[in-house]
Amino acid sequence: MTQTSDNVTWLTQEAYDQLKAELEDLSGPKRAEIVAKIEEARQEGDLKENAGYHAAREDQGKLEARIVQLTHLLQHAKVGEAPADNGVVAPGMVVTIAFDGDPDDTLTFLLGSREYVSDKLDTYSPQSPLGSAVNGKKAGDEASYEMPNGGKATVKILQTRPYEG
Repeated sequence: MTQTSDNVTWLTQEAYDQLKAELEDLSGPKRAEIVAKIEEARQEGDLKENAGYHAAREDQGKLEARIVQLTHLLQHAKVGEAPADNGVVAPGMVVTIAFDGDPDDTLTFLLGSREYVSDKLDTYSPQSPLGSAVNGKKAGDEASYEMPNGGKATVKILQTRPYEG
């Protein structure tokens, strides 16, 4: 559950702890594992044609980029509480909408940072077209936004509730 405001990302304590644990795992055991794979591949000889070496180096680059990303995110994070269950759409809320008011065409998603993604729900950023359209609205309200293809979509907010993990 997060809300991004300029360079500050608001996180619940649970989200902060989860991201910090990921950073510690990547910085410790995962980093050592990749260094060992690179060293193992080096022992095989000619590095120009060594696919294992190049794959391990690529994995190392991805790992280091994620470490930098998480470090920056956590350094600029503010830890707070989950949003109030007051029916108002806000980051950290699970929102159910109906497209064009059709109760058979619904979507339920978490409004929050893409950094804190749920296995159970799609996550939409508060800065996305849909996220910004519904942010601050209440159940029963309608919101319109521009789709990537340039068309307009209207949604009706059916339900909101705080995300509980």
